[in-house]
Amino acid sequence: MLPTRQTVEVETVPKRPRRFVFVLLPEFTMLCFSAAVESLRIANRMANRPLYDWKIIGEGGDEVRCSAGVSFRLDADLVELNRDDVILVCGGIDVQSATTKKTINWLRREARRGLVIGGLCTAAFSLATAGLLDNKRATIHWENQDSFSEEFPEVELTKSIFVVDGNRITTAGGTASVDLMLKIIADDHGEELAGAVADQLIYNSIRTDQDTQRLSVPTRIGVRHPKLSKVIQMMEQNIEEPISPSILAQQVGMSTRQLERLFRRYLKRSPKRYYMELRLQKARNLLMQTDMSVINVALACGFASPSHFSKCYRAHYETTPYRERGAHASRLSV
Repeated sequence: MLPTRQTVEVETVPKRPRRFVFVLLPEFTMLCFSAAVESLRIANRMANRPLYDWKIIGEGGDEVRCSAGVSFRLDADLVELNRDDVILVCGGIDVQSATTKKTINWLRREARRGLVIGGLCTAAFSLATAGLLDNKRATIHWENQDSFSEEFPEVELTKSIFVVDGNRITTAGGTASVDLMLKIIADDHGEELAGAVADQLIYNSIRTDQDTQRLSVPTRIGVRHPKLSKVIQMMEQNIEEPISPSILAQQVGMSTRQLERLFRRYLKRSPKRYYMELRLQKARNLLMQTDMSVINVALACGFASPSHFSKCYRAHYETTPYRERGAHASRLSV
């Protein structure tokens, strides 16, 4: 016989459910949306009462397809909401194109009415485009951080998995939606209920806004050498103005030759080659995610001239920056 489900006593019982309105952008990431909704559903189930309600809307009010190809039927168009609703915009692939003028104007209108507005996954871009993150702390998926920081210097971008700054919320995507919702549930109804929801989700490592998105350098590269990790960290933090290998070596107390041997041993390439790959990876992100000119992309990634940038890019990716951008635009238009 299956055990009876235990009901969790909540600290506060609302007069009516708190409503979350999910705005689904075209090609949104299903995980960021489903993880948030499931957390709310389970909170209701564990409390044995409707603490939360939700609605899904989007431009046109018909249906929208996520990046996995699954279509969702919307409850409504971008309509005027209740003042106590919480708006959560769900972004995903090519959020720039998905952030239409109509969506931007709607976000600005609801913001003027004082609603709490959040962006899940890449939707921080939508909020920033509408000017809703000016002079606020925010986060976005790590893959979009380079382009975001270039385009929105007035936003204090962090590497946190989620950020709550006043009436603005942003998450880095994926399972970060669970962590955000667990915080909201705990704030609304207590830690016991949040813990019960986490248990139901088999989520045994609840993260806070102090946790960062990406794995540490040693974990990412699979090498636990403190000096090597320190050098790679300095490289990642100095893309626009690269530091010479001799200075990098000096900063960690070794000779340039020792640094060369360290990189060859653990990463099978020279420090110069590794650094170049980091810079080209950032350049590729900027080409794909922004409309920055090629020369500005080159300068942002530490290249003195477009010709040198193009030569290095072609050697690594077997195509030019111009062709890469053109091919990417063609794929998105299909």
